[in-house]
Amino acid sequence: MKRVLTYGTFDLLHHGHIRLLKRAKALGDYLVVAVSTDEFNAGKGKTSYHDYETRKEILESIRFVDEVIPESSWEQKLDDVKGHGIDIVVMGDDWADSDRFDYLEEYCELVFLPRTEGVSTSEIKEDLGGAG
Repeated sequence: MKRVLTYGTFDLLHHGHIRLLKRAKALGDYLVVAVSTDEFNAGKGKTSYHDYETRKEILESIRFVDEVIPESSWEQKLDDVKGHGIDIVVMGDDWADSDRFDYLEEYCELVFLPRTEGVSTSEIKEDLGGAG
């Protein structure tokens, strides 16, 4: 069984999120989604409209998602990969030039998927009159 892992905040769920989850699941048999906790987001200077528990509940209802876990720090990724038997870590290609995931290549495959054009949570927040 091929196990896939992705990370994100997944606030104000939109078709770009759904497409990422669908493409991630297609790479394997079991999809684990690590969702940023409210505390982790605060440390990054981000706020979410929905709290962690609500975002987790929404993701658990999506047929492509097999398991949802909390993302509470940048440093937990290797523990997640080892602890959940992950074969592939999938992220949006906006992370491809970052070194945040490079060290995982020794333990699993890294795949960067193109983002869905024309939609982002930040843009939705801006369109609604809030901060991104």
